[in-house]
Amino acid sequence: MLTQDQEALIAATAPVVAEHLNTITQRFYPLMFERYPSVKPLFNQVHQQNGAQPRALAGAVLAYVGMRQDPVKARETLETVVNKHVSLGIEPYQYPIVGECLMMAIGEVLGDALTPDIADAWGALYQELADLLIDLEENRYQEFEQREGGWRGTRRFHVADSQQESAVIRSFILEPEDGGPVAAHTPGQYIGVKVTIDGEPVHRHYSLSATPNGRAYRVSIKREADGRVSRYFHDQLANGGVVELLPPAGEMTLVPGDAPLMLISGGVGQTPLLPMAKQALGQGRQVVYLHAALTPEYWAFADELRALEEAYPAQFKLVTVFEQSAEGDHQGRINKALLADYLPAGAHCYFVGPHGMMEAVEQSLKQLGVADSHRHYEHFGPAMPLNAA
Repeated sequence: MLTQDQEALIAATAPVVAEHLNTITQRFYPLMFERYPSVKPLFNQVHQQNGAQPRALAGAVLAYVGMRQDPVKARETLETVVNKHVSLGIEPYQYPIVGECLMMAIGEVLGDALTPDIADAWGALYQELADLLIDLEENRYQEFEQREGGWRGTRRFHVADSQQESAVIRSFILEPEDGGPVAAHTPGQYIGVKVTIDGEPVHRHYSLSATPNGRAYRVSIKREADGRVSRYFHDQLANGGVVELLPPAGEMTLVPGDAPLMLISGGVGQTPLLPMAKQALGQGRQVVYLHAALTPEYWAFADELRALEEAYPAQFKLVTVFEQSAEGDHQGRINKALLADYLPAGAHCYFVGPHGMMEAVEQSLKQLGVADSHRHYEHFGPAMPLNAA
């Protein structure tokens, strides 16, 4: 617990730290990777290079500083961080590494302005945050381990089958090597994947693209030209292979109730939304499924979605938007007018896709009067705010 003097120092210096926080986090990661190279595989280096990971860390620190006096709100705010950590298998011994390198980065950026007392205060604040995250993550680890088919740490799975879904997306069916059951996930969640490429362990997160069945998980992965792991899946694992999985995680799941849903996706963004659609239809809810792709050749899961149309003709409305083809229901991009045409009254709206698309959808839904509590989204990669007007 921070002392009163430390609380006062945090309050007095928070604006200065906030002003320099992006610079601090940009310095923090190279420091940590240099001093502790064993943690580097936990981080997607593309997100390091484009600045997404440092921005996400800066945002999380600022959010915690602003909300730490409200423990309930602080825990809610940290839920995204906890989910990412659980899917990476983060352990308590790794937090001192982060704390050491973060304080070094603060010292380098602030220089003489960081007095010993100020450094102690911010070190104590970090330890408070670390202790809270460790507690929340341990609860999640224990809960999942105790489920039927659950486990702790990593578990080896083999690629039992794979199927090309579109020009760039392929699905992989992952079954446990030990032959045991697999714990149910909640539709909308993702799973942590660990693979070894050229002798180096690498971690990624992939959405679970099928509803739970107790036997296997399905991930559907877009082959990215600069994606080291996605290329490894497509090129090396399409005909079999072994990966390690960590517990499913993620908070973008269906809000309970019978309100209608609008599920809006672009490209591979539909991977978490497809199982959510199936879950909602099974609950008797109305679902509008609006998907955008470059052309029909880039539209994944077409057969599964058409099957849902046939099975639930009164509940399910499928709308396709192709940017470079007139073969869908609409040509072009998702915009405010298109959303207005299909938006059910009182609907909860879930949207996933490229960042630019998500910002446009967020702004349009706000302008259409969809309440904050009814707009839900998730990023592929580090969580960042959508800068919608």
